[in-house]
Amino acid sequence: MNVLVLVGSLRAGSTNRQLADAAVAHLPSGVGTTVFERLADLPHYSEELDHDDALPEVARDLRDAVADHDALLLVTPEYNGSLPSALKNAVDWVSRPRGASSVAGKPAAVLGASGSPRGAQWAREDGVKVLKVAGADVLDDTVGVGSAFQAFAEGRLTDAELDGALRDLVRSLAAKVERARDAA
Repeated sequence: MNVLVLVGSLRAGSTNRQLADAAVAHLPSGVGTTVFERLADLPHYSEELDHDDALPEVARDLRDAVADHDALLLVTPEYNGSLPSALKNAVDWVSRPRGASSVAGKPAAVLGASGSPRGAQWAREDGVKVLKVAGADVLDDTVGVGSAFQAFAEGRLTDAELDGALRDLVRSLAAKVERARDAA
């Protein structure tokens, strides 16, 4: 099983990257992960670019990465009460072509960290919504880390209860992939 991770904060060392790393550490052994590192390189989605003659290489690479992985983990900060544009743009690219997109039916989960005590709540809610509209099979539960600048030590969440919720969420995602495989 392989999980593709999309981190919405483009800043090196961001709390959302730390959250992504902490989540990956909780995946069952043997699960591979890839962080797609080129979200900043994606042009804004445009139908004029969305055909074989003009499709940007980075968009093709993102679609291929989503198709080649068994699940998607979206990790989002909250910018102005919603997803950062880099994540929304990535979902827009992988949601096409409608009905045959690489994200259609893909098991997915959403996490978020923010400096506010709300833990990127609105961004997480928007992440679930846009992934569902795009056709992904998204877990309804999310995990949010509030006051995130103080929430990590040595790559782990310092709050044991929150760390347990993170572990449970990513293991639920892995179990969803296994159920989908068994049903196929």
